[in-house]
Amino acid sequence: MRIPVSRRTLLAAPALGALAFAPADARPLLAGTAKPALPDWYADLERRTFDFFWELANRNNGLVPDRWPTPSFCSIASVGYALTAYPVGVERGWVTRAAAAELTRTTLRFFWDAPQGPEPAGKAGYKGFFYHFIDMETGHRFRNVELSSVDTTILFMGTLFAGEYFDADNAVEAEIRKLAADLYARADWNFFRSDGRAAISMGWHPETGLIAANWQGYNEGMFVYILALASPTHAVPANSWEAWTAKYAQCWRGTGETRHLAFAPLFGHQYSHAWIDFRGIRDKPMREAGFDYFENSRRATYANRAYCMANPMGWAGYSRDIWGLTACDGPGNYQLPFKGRTATFYGYAARGPLGQPDERDDGTVAPTAALGSLPFAPEIVIPAAEALRKWPGLYDKYGFRDAINPSFTWTDKKLEVGKIDGEHGWLGTDYIGIDQGPILLQAANYRSDFVWRRMRGSKAIRRGLELAGFTGGWLTA
Repeated sequence: MRIPVSRRTLLAAPALGALAFAPADARPLLAGTAKPALPDWYADLERRTFDFFWELANRNNGLVPDRWPTPSFCSIASVGYALTAYPVGVERGWVTRAAAAELTRTTLRFFWDAPQGPEPAGKAGYKGFFYHFIDMETGHRFRNVELSSVDTTILFMGTLFAGEYFDADNAVEAEIRKLAADLYARADWNFFRSDGRAAISMGWHPETGLIAANWQGYNEGMFVYILALASPTHAVPANSWEAWTAKYAQCWRGTGETRHLAFAPLFGHQYSHAWIDFRGIRDKPMREAGFDYFENSRRATYANRAYCMANPMGWAGYSRDIWGLTACDGPGNYQLPFKGRTATFYGYAARGPLGQPDERDDGTVAPTAALGSLPFAPEIVIPAAEALRKWPGLYDKYGFRDAINPSFTWTDKKLEVGKIDGEHGWLGTDYIGIDQGPILLQAANYRSDFVWRRMRGSKAIRRGLELAGFTGGWLTA
């Protein structure tokens, strides 16, 4: 079972050193390069990934497990991805609109009715937010996990998307729209600033109060502020975006066409982008930089691949097409001899290039890292997907299993999850919802702007972007 951790714990690791990598083909291709076609098998990947959400959702309450097949609690972020995945299935003809609407309504009803309060047990959330992990049956807080501002944001993104998509004039879809609006309006975003801080806290524990770490600098937290700014009832102050961007100076890496706001794990460049179309719109920092956040994610994707190609730690398996460092499972927490040195390995952890904020590299590659960047850099993501699909055991019932570590070949070590293959190393055998979601949603965006197109019509998204100072592009329409 995945050990419940807060994001601050997941990212807490000593720095491993500031390094720079520039292999011969590190320079990104010019933006606007002809869009490559997806291979025929990619439709099979999308269907299998969709089935993770559709088949594993609890039909009594709509909750979706954090992972499978390891028995698991519910991840509220997985539910957010699921609520967005169901309409993808409708549009692709995999499920009926009526069935998707009914499961969506069941889910939203459950979260609206789930018990809220400051007590440490027996509650699903507090102040309109929800605990990171909750019980799959009762919806109550799982162990001592945090009330999560970012995971609730992912849940709300799925909720708002459902409200945009289910627009028919019937009782079920009308209730979906009302519940989506009510859930978003109930959330008190200022609770995460209630001790006087300017930025938004990453979370809260009933036992100890607000988490000290804030959403600042550059990572996946953009959509937290966009929804918080736009709240119709509990909006954060208008200058909150400045609190978010105040530490950008510490995040810039690269020069010229490789310069970008860095965050080592690729999920930080993908999560907000799964729902929000950042192409052609810019806030003040990006107007000054001369490019948008979509281009920033494209450059970050190339930087991640360039690092893996340079492979300064000498891990097995890294190559032009086997790359991608992000948050994922790993073999376990060990320090073991490797190529004349002591190598440190991790269990579930965020991973990314050394020399970037929140760096960590233990030789573990996750398919979601590359595939979640499909719209940004298809010319390198599609070959990675092809190569990863051929990795023994990695592609199966629900698409890509979570991760591989070809360097971890010790057969006498107790694994957190997964199994060891003597020739190919460690294979993470679980599927994880928050890694499945970006694969499916970004494929839908790549094919037809599917999620982006609907969310461009969301009043909350538009208002949040405008209050954050974004201008240009589709915001002018």
